[in-house]
Amino acid sequence: MFRTSHKISVLFVCMGNICRSPTAEGAFRHLVQQHELDQHIKTDSAGTHAYHIGEKPDRRAQQTALSRGLDISDLRARKVRAADFKKFHYVIAMDQANYQELAELAPEGDEDRLRLFLDFAPNLKEREVPDPYYGGPKGFEYVFDLVEEASQGLLDEIRKKHLEQK
Repeated sequence: MFRTSHKISVLFVCMGNICRSPTAEGAFRHLVQQHELDQHIKTDSAGTHAYHIGEKPDRRAQQTALSRGLDISDLRARKVRAADFKKFHYVIAMDQANYQELAELAPEGDEDRLRLFLDFAPNLKEREVPDPYYGGPKGFEYVFDLVEEASQGLLDEIRKKHLEQK
């Protein structure tokens, strides 16, 4: 059956936690539910900056998610903490700038938990999830496309490394 008796935890991180990381959390959470793995995998999202603590995702991110059948309105922005590296198996950065901030925050010995999200989508040309905040609706659609692709790769890794019997 399964190799682990505890939930595998995934934290998605961008700068403000209102666009990219809640979109990634919503897309990944939906994929996990589709595969009936929500009892084995938990998700969260956070920002490297405290700009939007307690706020819902950007309305454009919510609209894009809703257009694809997902409701992310239950998510609330929070700031990432060093303790998150002890709590989460995967700390997933949306871009290189946030990756660097997280690398500086990571306690010694927990750096291996930090990953760049699009590393789970090696077939994509992009290596970073771009920030759609100052753009229009097409930017949010593009971000959603990227995070859907990376979400499948992340789920494949989690299944292979943590959930499947050898």
